[in-house]
Amino acid sequence: MNGEVRKRLSANDVGDTGAHQAGILVPKEGKILSFFCRLDPREVNPRAAIVVRERGDSTRWEFNFIYYNNRFRGGTRNEYRLTCMTTYLRAVNARAGDELAFTKDENGSIVLECVRAGSASSDDDGDVLVLSGGWKIVEF
Repeated sequence: MNGEVRKRLSANDVGDTGAHQAGILVPKEGKILSFFCRLDPREVNPRAAIVVRERGDSTRWEFNFIYYNNRFRGGTRNEYRLTCMTTYLRAVNARAGDELAFTKDENGSIVLECVRAGSASSDDDGDVLVLSGGWKIVEF
């Protein structure tokens, strides 16, 4: 995909509600799912490590991309999530309303930026497909 995937952070995403959640919910939308990596739905709760570099200083972060699919095996969940992000969110002082902007560099590596709410780059999105849960696809 040529473009950017963004997630507007909710209070729950950044831990302001005190609720415990297993990472940020990723919608079952083809362009967003294909941005990360393919997970084999025949496996039980398949996961992959997602290595990202922070825009600006290239700090390396490792998250998990997981398809919780136990609903098809007697459980309750059928959802994709990005997990292991708490340390990153705290390090960049992420707040509700900020956006995580995921792009790919010329090598296909994922670059991540926390775009502050109300900043010029959070307001000027170009061609945007807005999805539920604060996700959007920005086409270049």
